[in-house]
Amino acid sequence: MARAKISIIGAGNVGATAAHWAAAKELGDVVLVDIPQLDGVPQGKSLDLSQAGPIEGFDASIIGATAYEPTVGSNVVIITAGLARKPGMSRDDLLMKNTEIVQAVTRQIAKLSPQAVLLVVSNPLDAMVYVAHKVSGFPARRVIGMAGVLDTARYRYFIAAELGVSVQDVQALLLGGHGDDMVPLPRYTSVGGIPLPELMPLERIEAIVKRTRGGGAEIVNLLKTGSAYYAPSAAVVQMAEAIIRDKKRVLPCAAYCDKEYGVGGYFVGVPVKIGGGGVEQIIKVKLTDREKQLFDASVQHVRDLIKSVKI
Repeated sequence: MARAKISIIGAGNVGATAAHWAAAKELGDVVLVDIPQLDGVPQGKSLDLSQAGPIEGFDASIIGATAYEPTVGSNVVIITAGLARKPGMSRDDLLMKNTEIVQAVTRQIAKLSPQAVLLVVSNPLDAMVYVAHKVSGFPARRVIGMAGVLDTARYRYFIAAELGVSVQDVQALLLGGHGDDMVPLPRYTSVGGIPLPELMPLERIEAIVKRTRGGGAEIVNLLKTGSAYYAPSAAVVQMAEAIIRDKKRVLPCAAYCDKEYGVGGYFVGVPVKIGGGGVEQIIKVKLTDREKQLFDASVQHVRDLIKSVKI
């Protein structure tokens, strides 16, 4: 039986670390691609990672390239290409340049891997997944944005640290756009099955929600020369694993919603069942009036962002 093929576009910190997680999980063979001006970078990182195989005990073909031909027939393509945020920049500041980059990448991928599932990481996420969908012409279920898995992981980590419990026992849900207007849902958050509001006062929950919303900016400000990459790459590889192994995971992802949640045809963060076909179901949860108000505001920001996209 042939191994799955995962192609990762962009050999920077997020892309190279995603290659690391994917190889370590033995999800399949990995192709790491970057632009011709960086010839040697994807090849060198791929060779280095391959040489970790005998130590860590994973078998995978990992190759680097500055052309797209080695990606042909990919099962999953992870798009990390684009400019990273710098201190003082918002995700929206990246919109114009990264639209051009994601357009160019998607055209190549759609031509060579017409059956692939596209996982978009590039920022501003909610706009870039829209660009990939429009340019590829793929069914919406096969174009997914990585946002909620990362945001939820940050939220779960902060809760676990506050309570002094294992991160594995914290389950959480959030909705909406990626960034400052995401909508964490404490009512749907639990620790070992115990609702979070029974374990933590409201003001502490609100402080954690605020820190989660600014989670990416906090890391950008600390690093000063780049943005987060360990957790974002782990998050997108969790999504890739759900697809390649048809795990039917229920994960918060940026998925195409039309009638669902009254969104009207945009990619926004919602809980989905993700398996071999990509998004297999969008799961509807009941929202309070306040939660619905916050969610609608988040969706409106996504709409406003899309209006600025020129493709």
